[in-house]
Amino acid sequence: MNPIISELEKDHSKRAIDAFRVGDTVDVHVRIIEGEKDRIQIFNGVVIAMNKGGINANFTVRRLVSGEGVERVFPLHAPRVEKVEVKRRGRIRRAKLYYLRDRVGKATRLQEEIRPSRSLAKGKK
Repeated sequence: MNPIISELEKDHSKRAIDAFRVGDTVDVHVRIIEGEKDRIQIFNGVVIAMNKGGINANFTVRRLVSGEGVERVFPLHAPRVEKVEVKRRGRIRRAKLYYLRDRVGKATRLQEEIRPSRSLAKGKK
């Protein structure tokens, strides 16, 4: 990769993003601008896909609203995405969870994965 491009990507990428993966239930805090006011709106749902590409990385979050599935694609390093908060860890075996689009109700639930915290994994208590 061109060193100039990689230097620009390093400057514009967010460093304080919590680690999340496909299958996790997340709250995405998005800045919404209405006229002269701006506010934070929370979009919560399951991460069904992640596309990694440096500064162009994005992720897709799906949720059900009034029985209708709503998907939204968020650029990972966009300034409008304030933070991504992990609510639940999902235990999955696929890279993309597009099969959830065909399911409704309780069939969309994913089994929860219990991951050890980083401090316990390193032997600290």
